[in-house]
Amino acid sequence: MSSAFPVPDEPNAPQFIQTQLAQAEIAQQKTNTQPREELSINEGEIGNPESAPADEQENLDVQSQVDDIEISGAIFQAVGIITGEVKFGEDNKSTVTIGRHQYDLLYARHKLRVFQALKKEIEITGNAFQRLVVYPKVIHFPKKEQQHRMSFQLVGFDKGRFKETVSGELEDLEFKLSGLWQFIPVCSTPCISVFRNYSRERLEYIKQSSLAQKVRYMKASHIPLLWKDALLRPFRFNPKAAKEEQGKRAFVSLKARFLPGRDVFGFVALTALPQETAPRYLKASKQDKATVQQQVKKNQPKQQQPSKQDKLDGNKNTHKPQPKPIPKKKSQVSEKTVGK
Repeated sequence: MSSAFPVPDEPNAPQFIQTQLAQAEIAQQKTNTQPREELSINEGEIGNPESAPADEQENLDVQSQVDDIEISGAIFQAVGIITGEVKFGEDNKSTVTIGRHQYDLLYARHKLRVFQALKKEIEITGNAFQRLVVYPKVIHFPKKEQQHRMSFQLVGFDKGRFKETVSGELEDLEFKLSGLWQFIPVCSTPCISVFRNYSRERLEYIKQSSLAQKVRYMKASHIPLLWKDALLRPFRFNPKAAKEEQGKRAFVSLKARFLPGRDVFGFVALTALPQETAPRYLKASKQDKATVQQQVKKNQPKQQQPSKQDKLDGNKNTHKPQPKPIPKKKSQVSEKTVGK
């Protein structure tokens, strides 16, 4: 990959850009010296989401899940640390309270054992305040002015034993985000769009899946990010501009801090130089998405329309005379007054 942005020693680059890029170069050099396994620690859901690895260790901070993702030092990812009070409700519904704000705590099927281990840990220790490794989950709504909904998906929990994992390198509420820096139509805040990394194994799984499963599996996560003095503008699609005039979506890797209550992330530092070419990823086509949406609408139960006879009966009822009001009896006090 090649960077399409100014290098730190450019004399015309503003000071804050030089600082950000210099920090990114240092971070990238550290990342390039790390083994492949450490890079794959922070990947999204690996392989078939319905299967659970038999050798999964329950109490690890973050387990290493090695995939055959074809990468050269860069992957799409969104993973981080939250601390808060965990509560377990009925039907395995759980929440985590960060400060004064409560969020749903979710888990994938293949992380059931991790969820159960967390529950057991809290029961044994009596300490509901936990340090969790999570994926951020954001639900955006069709109306741009409607606030998105934030939740977290459990990956692991930190007992302070493994400093070389993501829980050892991130502070509380810090996240590692890598994706495309852009605006999306349903959010007024620019986002880091995190897609599912490409691998041959995942491609084969998609080929064997139904259309609905395929679209759901390749669904991207769009993480709202506040980035003051950003060294590059987020991509914004212009429907009136020609394709060659649209510009490019930059791939960025950075650390960000979650802001509870505001439900957005704030930029902390770059962890690598921005790239003009993103790593390979999987994305559902617009046509497939539209087909699935049509199927969902078609399968929704239709409300029973009133028959003509019901309408006629309804009209008849509206013409019935209203009952006369019952006159109020005079109070005893008023009767005595009249008798005098």
